[in-house]
Amino acid sequence: MAALQVLEALVESGRPIEDLVAEVELYPQILINVRLDEQREIVGLPAMQAAVAAAEQELAGQGRILLRPSGTEPLIRVMVEGDDPVKVETIAQRLADLVRELI
Repeated sequence: MAALQVLEALVESGRPIEDLVAEVELYPQILINVRLDEQREIVGLPAMQAAVAAAEQELAGQGRILLRPSGTEPLIRVMVEGDDPVKVETIAQRLADLVRELI
């Protein structure tokens, strides 16, 4: 599906792919998998939601956070990306540590 959307964007813009890709800004990203003994609801807990909201404010619109259970393993996936690699690492570790506390 993604490939079809890229092709559609190329056709609609009439520009070469090099021009479109040049506009994409890549951010440092870290993914931490926190293993669970069994699948549990962690993401929806108030403490976790508050921590994610605080971390999003810390990123100030210059990144994103994805916290989700794995669909195939007993894991919580903590992904953080942003323009500052040190901040990304710090936030990801802090959220992963909180997941470990909550399990």
